[in-house]
Amino acid sequence: MSEEILINVTPPETRVAVIENGVVQEIIIERAKRCGLVGNIYRGRVCRVLPGMQAAFVDIGLERAAFLHASDIAAGAGESRSDQIYELVHEGDSIIVQVVKDPLGTKGARLTTNISLASRYLVFMPRLSNTGVSQKIEDDEERKRLREILQRYVDEHAGNGGYIARTAAEAVADTALCRDMAFLARLWTGIRERAEGCREVGLVHDDLPLALRALRDLVTPEVERVRIDSRTTLDKARPFAVTYIPEIVERIEYYGGERPLFDLYGVEDEIQKALQRKVQLKSGGHLVIDQTEAMTTIDVNTGAFVGHRNLEETIFKTNLEAAQAISRQLRLRNLGGIIIIDFIDMTDDEHKRQVLRVLEKSLSRDHAKTHISEVSALGLVEMTRKRTRESLERILCEPCPYCNGRGSVKTAETTCYEIFRELLRESRQFEVETLLVLASPEVVDRLLAEESGHLAELEEFIGKPIRLQAESLYTQEQYDVVLI
Repeated sequence: MSEEILINVTPPETRVAVIENGVVQEIIIERAKRCGLVGNIYRGRVCRVLPGMQAAFVDIGLERAAFLHASDIAAGAGESRSDQIYELVHEGDSIIVQVVKDPLGTKGARLTTNISLASRYLVFMPRLSNTGVSQKIEDDEERKRLREILQRYVDEHAGNGGYIARTAAEAVADTALCRDMAFLARLWTGIRERAEGCREVGLVHDDLPLALRALRDLVTPEVERVRIDSRTTLDKARPFAVTYIPEIVERIEYYGGERPLFDLYGVEDEIQKALQRKVQLKSGGHLVIDQTEAMTTIDVNTGAFVGHRNLEETIFKTNLEAAQAISRQLRLRNLGGIIIIDFIDMTDDEHKRQVLRVLEKSLSRDHAKTHISEVSALGLVEMTRKRTRESLERILCEPCPYCNGRGSVKTAETTCYEIFRELLRESRQFEVETLLVLASPEVVDRLLAEESGHLAELEEFIGKPIRLQAESLYTQEQYDVVLI
């Protein structure tokens, strides 16, 4: 399987796309004003203890207090583990915590005191002493080799912490693994010293920016190349790769073509499709995906597909195709939590088993952890997918103001960034004196206020004046760029 990673960088946001065999499989977006918090380490203060929920709320300097459950609190060295939250923390306590789940909707961030630090090959857990190997490494001899290397290092550095070998550690030399372990131990020492020297609530250590995290977490042996359209980001990525992932340095390249990188691979079109409820299948059938606060439901329909043999065979083929499409849509849209799939009813038990096997196999390449149940008595498949960040729709859209939240529209911020990309596209393609943007009053107001700095940067970069004109009949998603 050929795989490519595309990294598109602009001042307001960074976007990463994973391409497998020419098809977009995953899109990750991080905006400068709302960077992901997962992996960040904070000094926090317990502001409320809730014995009824076995949890506490912790002030870490964010807009909303973060949530810490009793099960996520590590016991101190030599201490017995208590299950009662009021025995573990008290109001006013100062604690070091790590974000394991970004704030989602109206919920605050989810925290743990079981700190973990990731490198290319390993995960370091300073407050534990055990070792482990990723379940995705299936070779028994390789698992044994890795476990012996990790355990030997832990034994030699008593009290240093525990390690887990990541999937990328497979077949990696002993020296590289030991170098990674030493680096992570030094990193933790620096974090601990900063935390102890800081008395105020706030950030102690932040994870890598998205572009470098993509190199660390997404690059596998199957990745043929990583294309970056920003020289500034490239200048950061190459030294990072030389230090931590030397084997991929030759695969990192700069893209400076006239046509935007995401347009070249059809990623922009896939993003637009991923915001729609209906997903067309090649056979003529379709999926209907509804994302709600409690869960995501996916309905499979035969649509225009009538088959060639009989009804059961038509249903079976539609469900097989749907299973593959669903696994891709879950990654593409980053849907998490509880997911209910309503496949078309099948009477043959063997057909049900095959559809489930295809779904499981298709999800095997997913970076997020999933769990799939058997087909229920009602013909539904219940599954869960680990959610650590907002879905694509929640990042790019907001509740529709015209239907009391029953639908969603793109935010003014999202439309502004689309306008920036369109302005860059048009300025490269045509010789013009001025560019005129027609958009809704809400979008124009944002361009003149919050996004004025980015607009000025873009105007200077393309060397053409940009004029704005508010159109009261335009919706928040509509805009036009007129060449003058």
